[in-house]
Amino acid sequence: MWSSNVIIAPMCGIVGLFAKTTDAERRLGADLSAMFAQLADRGPDSAGVAVYRDPVASGAAKLSLLHRAGGTPDWPLLGTVIADRGDQAVVVVDREPADARAWIADAHPELLVLSVGSAIETAKRVGRPDLLIADTGLAAIAGTHALGHTRMATESRVSTEHSHPFSTGSDLCLVHNGSLSNHNSLRRDLRRRGIAFETDNDSEVAAGYLSWRLAEGDDLDAALHSALAALDGFFTFAVGTRDGFAVVRDPIACKPAILAETDDWVAMASEQRGIAVLPGARDAVFWEPEPARVYSWTREAVAA
Repeated sequence: MWSSNVIIAPMCGIVGLFAKTTDAERRLGADLSAMFAQLADRGPDSAGVAVYRDPVASGAAKLSLLHRAGGTPDWPLLGTVIADRGDQAVVVVDREPADARAWIADAHPELLVLSVGSAIETAKRVGRPDLLIADTGLAAIAGTHALGHTRMATESRVSTEHSHPFSTGSDLCLVHNGSLSNHNSLRRDLRRRGIAFETDNDSEVAAGYLSWRLAEGDDLDAALHSALAALDGFFTFAVGTRDGFAVVRDPIACKPAILAETDDWVAMASEQRGIAVLPGARDAVFWEPEPARVYSWTREAVAA
């Protein structure tokens, strides 16, 4: 018999929002903040967000950086500062994205690269989503698409480094609800293939696997189909790239996920209430994503 004093804690909450119109782009941060607020009680331990906006010119890279010891570096010494949050910053540097990550690892080992690319900007922290929203000014940010994650501590310790999202390739970002059972062996294999990892979090392995497949020539759909065969466990993934957004569930699909679409946006969340707060949600088409099916949207397809 269940005790009336037992509380069943849910695992993680993920949200994703893809703007299909300029109006939706202007509201992106405010709308994602509203979605986040609905799912805060799924994971009060940590929160993170990745927003895609304002791509930099060719030959430059956006770096989202964290000082590992919580220090406050002189960020302008690295490049042009887009956002300064004390121990975290978004900085534009005159380097190709692939070179920028290696440069930080070599020249500034005290810094952790949270993400690198031309459009992605990432922030994550221990604590509830509302603290992250206030810290980043998320509600005022415009962009093309974004992902968010709230986390209960399940597969690794609670720290900023271990929080989602995970970004292991240029403009690639992954948030995950679930648990992988073969991440340790897969991590070893991916390291032999040149993929670097910063944590023991299983979700970082999923992001690393996608980075490897994309580097091997897969497009995002093919990489996610490959992941369905390679990753063992229960998962719902929401994935962002510079130009796109995708959602996939494992073949059993025991972790919750809802998708919805209007003429203005595509949204996903771990619970329907995370989407119900969006403008136009009453007229949206809602559905539960099928097991082992990849759903994806791209800027090119929307423009067409």
